[in-house]
Amino acid sequence: MAGMDLNEFHWLLAIVQSIDVGVVVLDREYRVEVWNSFMENRSGRTAHDAVQKSFFSLFPEVEEPWFRHKVESVVTLGTPAFTIWEQRPYLVRFKNYQPITGQEEFMYQNTTILPLQATNSVVEHVCLIIYDVTNVAVNKHQLQSANDQLKHLSRTDRLTGLNNRGHWEEELKREYSRHRRYGSTAALVMFDIDHFKKVNDTYGHQAGDKVIQAVADVVRKEARDTDIAGRYGGEEFVILLPDVDSAGARLFAERLRQKTEALQVDYDGQLIPFTISLGVADLTQSSNDHQQLIEWADHALYQSKRNGRNQVSVHGA
Repeated sequence: MAGMDLNEFHWLLAIVQSIDVGVVVLDREYRVEVWNSFMENRSGRTAHDAVQKSFFSLFPEVEEPWFRHKVESVVTLGTPAFTIWEQRPYLVRFKNYQPITGQEEFMYQNTTILPLQATNSVVEHVCLIIYDVTNVAVNKHQLQSANDQLKHLSRTDRLTGLNNRGHWEEELKREYSRHRRYGSTAALVMFDIDHFKKVNDTYGHQAGDKVIQAVADVVRKEARDTDIAGRYGGEEFVILLPDVDSAGARLFAERLRQKTEALQVDYDGQLIPFTISLGVADLTQSSNDHQQLIEWADHALYQSKRNGRNQVSVHGA
């Protein structure tokens, strides 16, 4: 404060009290010496209650070894240190009272730790500045959430909620690359709804949509987390089964067939029975690209159609 008269010192204190950031000055024993209005309002403790108290007793949530190390580095190097909310959401836990961002329980914070040199150039105090960045954090979280939703929508079939053709075909390409590199196996089950045009013509397109959604629900229940289920188009579906051969895929397909046959979709009081025909292919045979697996499964599906529908056929069997 050298060169400043008493009035200037009062001005400085007035500024520290009025700014919308937390200002805390700590001595080398981590005792509080300055505690501004921001800290009073957010903590519920007056300066009288806080001054000369240990920072760690006031805020037991602070990770003491980490904070001490941070402060000692500031003292030793004589340079400021910073924390940001993305790495550490807050230093001290204050409730969030902002109405716009009321969904957040606590105040997100950035902090600065400044070395304060005495007239003899020795750092005897540090100043902790706490910034409320809750709005920034909330906006970033909302943006991330919106991006995640857009990403999900870009790969999802709107009617069924399963993967759309673009996404599951990318997954098939990836699985095929894994097969070429590591010799892993994978199977593809392709199926469609038997006489689906008749369902639409008899009951209407909304009923047809309900049938497609009911089939998608069965697929979701039967598929493993690692399986990639998707809509091929219209009433046709595919399920990619990583690390499964045609025998395992046939069992899976037969289970789907039985579960679907047992379904009866209720539409406007009318029960709509229906069945599916399925084709299975795997990568145990020599193949040129991922498209070949689609072709093989498609051929097997049409074999099921030719043989009377409501059955499973395996390519090459």
